[in-house]
Order: sequence, then C-alpha cells, then structure tokens
Amino acid sequence: MNNEVVDDTGERVIPEYMKPMNKLLLEHMARYQFALPYAKGRVLDLSCGAGYGTHMLAKERKNEVEKVVGVDIDEEIIQYAKGAYYHPNSEFEVMDAVDPKLPEKLGTFDVITSFETYEHIENEERLLQNYYELLKPGGTLLVSTPFGQGRGKECGSPFHIHQLTPEEFRDLFPEYSAKEFFYQKGVLIEPSRDIVHYPLGIAVCHK
Repeated sequence: MNNEVVDDTGERVIPEYMKPMNKLLLEHMARYQFALPYAKGRVLDLSCGAGYGTHMLAKERKNEVEKVVGVDIDEEIIQYAKGAYYHPNSEFEVMDAVDPKLPEKLGTFDVITSFETYEHIENEERLLQNYYELLKPGGTLLVSTPFGQGRGKECGSPFHIHQLTPEEFRDLFPEYSAKEFFYQKGVLIEPSRDIVHYPLGIAVCHK
C-alpha cells in the first residue's frame, strides 16, 4: 500500500507528515487526551480519520477497553490507519456515519468519540440519531465541533456545512440524562470562562 495519503480538504491530521508542534495536530491530540479517562469497555471512534486517536485510546487505556473501533467513510484513510496504527485492541472499518443501518452493523458501545464530524454532515438528524442508537444505556458520548455564525449560515471553511453557535451546540442533546460542556482554545480544554473566546466546544453526554 502507498503510505502517502493525499489530503483533499486541508483539514486531515496525519501525524507522520506533520511537525510535532503543528497547532492543528496538537489541538486534535488534546481532544483525544481529554477523552482518555472516559474510555472503557467497547469504544467507537466515529470519523476516526488517520487512526492516531483510535490508537491512542486503545494503547493508553489497554487495561480498561475491550475494543476500540475506528470508523471513517474514506477507504484510503482507513487503509492507511490499518497499516500505521496496529493494536490488538483496535480495528478499523470503512462506514458512513449517517448510514441508518450503522447501529445494526456495528452493535452498541460503552463510549463514543466523534471529534470534528458534525460540521461536515448535512444530514445532522441522522448523525445525532446514530449517536444515540449506537450508545449503550449508561454510556458516554463525546462530541466536538467548531463554533461559527450558526446553522445554515456561511462559515470560514469551504468543507463545513455549517458551524453552530455555542447555544445551538448545547441544544443538540436533549435526550441524554446528563450533559457537560467544555471549551477548547489551542490545547486548553476547560469549562467556559467569560473572559476567554473559545473557537470549539466539546459535549460529554451520558445516556
């Protein structure tokens, strides 16, 4: 397999081809670092990209996780992930995040991570439904997305359908029994402070 993967979006994070201090790389790694304490049992990394986050969850939480399944719609990037990030507790699958049969194909999970997915998905209702159906009762969902002018409004990235406001983001998860919201600026992830402008939010939802 050719290990060189072309990034058609300008957003793909492939650590092998990036400098260690690349800001985008550090921000993405910080989100998976944030997710580590939640990872246990059967874990789904939905829209896993190059697979580095799936690998981090499997390796760093090897005593707590049963399996980490990395899923992405891009067959080429999944082939790359399989070659670059082997771990006995992880596997990679080519699947569509809004496939209505995804819960039937994959089963259910104790924890789901889905970072930087929502803003790319036109069928957001199906994505949110899949999150809920894929999650076991008592399970934990972690979702991140960048903020912008709001649903249906133009945003700075040509690869995003829209970028929600913080208020719209907080309204996405009414069916969950408990929710916490965190905010990211650079590698810093914390509860909101009024004196800080955060470009991205992270929801931690418990079913």
